[in-house]
Amino acid sequence: MSVKEKEDAAAAEASRSASSILASGQVDRRGLYGFYARPLVQTFFVGMVCFLCPGLFNALNGLGGGGQVDQTTTSKANTALYSTFSVFAFVGGTLNNTLGSRMTLFLGSLGYALYISSYLVLNIHPGAGAFNVTAGAILGVCAGMLWTAQGSLMLSYPVEGDKGKYVALFWAVFNGGAVIGSAVALGTNYDSESGQVKNSTYIAFLVLTALGTLLPLVLVDPAKMIRTDGSKVKIAPQTGFKQEVLNLFRSLIRDPWIVVLFPFFAASNWFYTYQFNNYNGTLFNIRTRSLNGLCYWLAQIVGSFFIGKLLDISRFSRRSRAWLGWAVLFASTWAVNGGFYAVQKDYTRENTVIANGFVPMDFQDSEYAGRVWLYIFAGALDAAWQTYAYWLMGTMSNDPSKLAFFTGFYKGIQSAFAAIVWSLDANEHSFMSILGSTWGLMAAGLLFATPMIYYRVKEHTTLEDETLTRGHVGE
Repeated sequence: MSVKEKEDAAAAEASRSASSILASGQVDRRGLYGFYARPLVQTFFVGMVCFLCPGLFNALNGLGGGGQVDQTTTSKANTALYSTFSVFAFVGGTLNNTLGSRMTLFLGSLGYALYISSYLVLNIHPGAGAFNVTAGAILGVCAGMLWTAQGSLMLSYPVEGDKGKYVALFWAVFNGGAVIGSAVALGTNYDSESGQVKNSTYIAFLVLTALGTLLPLVLVDPAKMIRTDGSKVKIAPQTGFKQEVLNLFRSLIRDPWIVVLFPFFAASNWFYTYQFNNYNGTLFNIRTRSLNGLCYWLAQIVGSFFIGKLLDISRFSRRSRAWLGWAVLFASTWAVNGGFYAVQKDYTRENTVIANGFVPMDFQDSEYAGRVWLYIFAGALDAAWQTYAYWLMGTMSNDPSKLAFFTGFYKGIQSAFAAIVWSLDANEHSFMSILGSTWGLMAAGLLFATPMIYYRVKEHTTLEDETLTRGHVGE
């Protein structure tokens, strides 16, 4: 065969391959669109949705009191937010499997702009606390949908050996939003001597968040995705809402090991109240709180990549990697909370009231370095905790429908307990009691996770793991 004949044959084969891909409804991975449709790139864009929506929400919350002087209204808004979040996260998997992940992600993103706008209103009209609380409750509904869709997509795109990398990438991009938001807050409030952020900060956040609501509309259909090993992302046929409610309970009954992770899930947002309000929001002035937030969210990016890399070390078995990650979290939990206890002994809620003469710390003060490093390590621990939670769920299945239910359980339990601790803060329980409950719940979460790691984490996901939610053999 001549060189020209070989070239013609290769071109014909490529044409047949492309036609086969298009006929099957799968994405042709050649060209710019093919690059855009790669699982890792799509995971990046899911991260960008969260960069612009919950990422900026985190930057605002991380200032302590949402950037306000009076933290009580924000604590009430967060209580309302996490109360509705917990309910809609539990049914989020049902909504996701009924509406589809892209539509669920889009609807979920809408509440963040409303919530941020409520702080702008509160800055202009200080008596508008009820609007802030109502916006928090609405955001809880939306957040339950967004995070369920996000978890389903992020955990179903990668092959089993890359799940740590994909979770780490998402977490880094997502927390980049909080980094940018904290930088904006620092820049706009650097010369401020007041205890709350300026209107310009809220307006900047609002514009960016509004842009984030558009991104879910341009994501690739998950049913057309092809993983890096050539396997398809299997999307079960959409069923009615009633059937999906039954599937929710079926997923819990047929894979009950998820239940022992509930204490671990419960701890995963509990610590924010102490860190954001009782530590950062109490001890520092507004520009220093902004700087602390910038450092905290940067540490999250580092922490997520570190734990993600650790959980994907191929020379160790998957169960060994699970134990290694658990050991890192155990040591970090005791070190970070021990550091908070050492600082907490010297102040209380009663002796840190600005109206009574308390002067918040500035980053130019001599004791600042030790305080901010503690906050940095807390941020890294948070990222490691969340990444590990997602990775553990990813060891249980690759099925997007089942993972949507598991993510719903995760966010539902997480939010229900967050509502409790924000309520405790709103009712002015002591800082030490909130720190003690944080430390105790994290320790309990790690303890209860051990039997799941020992008995449930397997080297590879089986066919039964893929099809438990629907009660039939997969395609």
